[in-house]
Amino acid sequence: MATTGIEAPGRAQIGAKTLRTDRYWVEPFLTFLALTAFVVYSAWRVFSNKYYFYEPYISVYYSPCLSDSCVPGAGFGNTPISFWKMSPALLTAWIPLAFRFTCYYYRKAYYRAFWMSPPACAVAEPHGKYTGERRLPLVLNNVHRYAFYLGLVLNVILTYDAILAFRDHEGNWGHVGAGTVILTVNAACLWLYSLSCHSCRNAVGGRITHFSKHPVRYQMWTVISKLNTHHMRWAWVSLCTVVLADFWVYLLASGTVTGSWV
Repeated sequence: MATTGIEAPGRAQIGAKTLRTDRYWVEPFLTFLALTAFVVYSAWRVFSNKYYFYEPYISVYYSPCLSDSCVPGAGFGNTPISFWKMSPALLTAWIPLAFRFTCYYYRKAYYRAFWMSPPACAVAEPHGKYTGERRLPLVLNNVHRYAFYLGLVLNVILTYDAILAFRDHEGNWGHVGAGTVILTVNAACLWLYSLSCHSCRNAVGGRITHFSKHPVRYQMWTVISKLNTHHMRWAWVSLCTVVLADFWVYLLASGTVTGSWV
């Protein structure tokens, strides 16, 4: 006879999967739909390799555009990669994907939504055992901190793109269009998502024995800790702004939307 767990003596013998009567499955189901839609949309845009640049706007999926196959004006810097013949988005799009896929919040979200591990609190999961994040593919979640640092580099570049969005087609500063606002808001939301990350909180305040000896880091840790309580919110908001920013550039580049206000 088992001496621990639900089979231990004195534990209630409940045969039902759960005694919860609320619609606990709604949240993981909606999460499943939202994340699936994002993955499908992102795959379509990354592999389409077109309609990603409209002066002065560039899609977040294709920035920085490092291949010499980038459309004129979209290239980043003077050292484009010449050997790459596929979609230039594939050179960099894996970074934010790795960051979000290994994110502590998103792990909880897709573990529950896709693997039912578990689907909700006080609901048994269908898996017979859990080996932790020590084997493929879950062991890859341990690269989260490195994806975080690479993501910060992309945030700087996307912020630079947002600044360039204040120029018109002739390169004159002072232009403000719908795309300017969208790219600026997206950059801000991505910074809030990154800075509220658990890895960011640990990088700023981790391994400090006495906060009194590190007042600057303590203040930074305090601010980031407050942001961290809203990490889930910024994870979803930034996911939506990424799609909005890319789709707006797509509408402009494809000629679907025109006008002086764009």
